[in-house]
Amino acid sequence: MSKTAGDPERAINGLISVAQLLEEPRLARLYTYILREGSVTIDDIVADMETPRTTAYADTSTLADLGVLTRDESRKTHTYTARPISLTANLDGNTYTITPTLIEAIGRAPHDQDLDLLIEKYGIGKLAATLTYAVPYVDGGMSERVAARELDLQVAFGIVVIQALATVIREMREYDPYFDQIRNARDYPIETDA
Repeated sequence: MSKTAGDPERAINGLISVAQLLEEPRLARLYTYILREGSVTIDDIVADMETPRTTAYADTSTLADLGVLTRDESRKTHTYTARPISLTANLDGNTYTITPTLIEAIGRAPHDQDLDLLIEKYGIGKLAATLTYAVPYVDGGMSERVAARELDLQVAFGIVVIQALATVIREMREYDPYFDQIRNARDYPIETDA
């Protein structure tokens, strides 16, 4: 893949990689696990993620093919590291940046019934919007109730989803080099049709 800045091939391949991570929670979960750990082996993945060895090999191969993992083959036991990724989308002047924090939330959804239900009922876009409200909640600038109301979610459900995302934020803030690019709902509230 070309390394030229502004190269359309690289940009589109990056878009496809991020899209696949958003569509496949198991790959998203593995990607952010490796990002947090720094460097792992297949044995680490099998033990820490309770993943069958064949799945670990297949998924690391897929992530390496997508360009989001690198494999160091200089030793007998190969190690894998994750490349931090971000994707900024602009639609009609509305900009949003997808960072490893959103990818982590996608990866957790199958293991968190509240996040899973949010995605099932409203889609990944609503998860991204909710993340923008969870950031000021974690920083003490907004209550869960206000966030739930502004997101047009039933209050009790909104509260548990915000709390689930607060855990994601607290854990990923240290590892996501693009964390500061996550939109903050205090600065950019969701626009509603009046």
